Amino acid sequence: MITQGLEGVIVAQTALSRVDGARGVLIYRGYDIRDLARAVSFEEVAHLFWYGALPTRAQLDALKKQLAQQRTLPDAALNVLRALPPTTAPIDALRTLVSALDAGRPLTPPDLPQAIALTAQTPVLLAAFDRARRGLAPLTPRPDLDHAANYLYLLSGEIPTTAQVRALDTYLVLLADHGLNASTFAARVVASTGSDLYSCAAAALGALKGPLHGGAPSRVLDMIEAIGAEENAETWMRGALARKERLMGFGHRMYKTTDPRAEILRGLARDVCAPAFFALAQRVEETGLRLLHEQRPAERLYTNVEFYSAAVLHAAGLPKDLFTATFAVSRMSGWTAHVLEQVNHNRIIRPDAEYVGPAAQSVIPLDQRA
Repeated sequence: MITQGLEGVIVAQTALSRVDGARGVLIYRGYDIRDLARAVSFEEVAHLFWYGALPTRAQLDALKKQLAQQRTLPDAALNVLRALPPTTAPIDALRTLVSALDAGRPLTPPDLPQAIALTAQTPVLLAAFDRARRGLAPLTPRPDLDHAANYLYLLSGEIPTTAQVRALDTYLVLLADHGLNASTFAARVVASTGSDLYSCAAAALGALKGPLHGGAPSRVLDMIEAIGAEENAETWMRGALARKERLMGFGHRMYKTTDPRAEILRGLARDVCAPAFFALAQRVEETGLRLLHEQRPAERLYTNVEFYSAAVLHAAGLPKDLFTATFAVSRMSGWTAHVLEQVNHNRIIRPDAEYVGPAAQSVIPLDQRA
């Protein structure tokens, strides 16, 4: 039996995360995402993925030191960065720069030090590109700032506020992994061939670029800004649906109830967004859900993680064209953990396809073809 999109087909085993879409549950190595979002930092989640357990204070300090030591960019990446046109999309720039990190290296199997280095360097690459396209020199990472705070500092040159750091760090925790999604599967397919970690990450970034996977948060913000005021929500959204346009930030293939990450981000957005903006976003959410349930009552559509991701990243001070690439700042920890898991129990991923082309044909000599 053919299963389009491999939905429901189990192709791997993982100890990293579990998505229970029927109950609206997301688990990282046995921990509920709601508990993690309340209590731990991104660095603690990365430790959980890479080492299999939440860290002690000493272990966390050691990991933070390792991350800080790896934030310096190699000359090859900096040379490529200078050559990129300023009009390059940030996700394209990040994919290219991640590949450049591997320039001149021999082919080596993915390992944990590489995973730590690549996760540390991802926000540095992205911030350096953003500054370069604005005609600014890249900044030197600060050893006294953690992952989220460093990223915000490297973008703006200013020490971020506590609220900004909390918003971004919680976002990074929530987006760090999500089962065998398209980009993670792409990374594991490449890993299964015996390729290197940087090629796996580049493949994942290529998958993340697609608007059906990671490219939607900026389009959510576009929608909210186009609506502009609470009283415009219904007219604008009814018009979009009448034109057969997709309302961004609603529905998820995995979840048949509320996405737990969306719930957490909604509460966070309430705390960190300007009150008027949050009120508008909430009206857009409520209106969109009502209209979708009205027009498609057989489908169970709920707000997905991308809707309030847009609000939270906006409140943290990120320009909207960095939203998708910032997803990768978080997900790099999960991608690398999946790659390491794949190579530890590897078998090349090579599914079959059903042939539906023409039946057997005879080759006609070139001069006799019509």
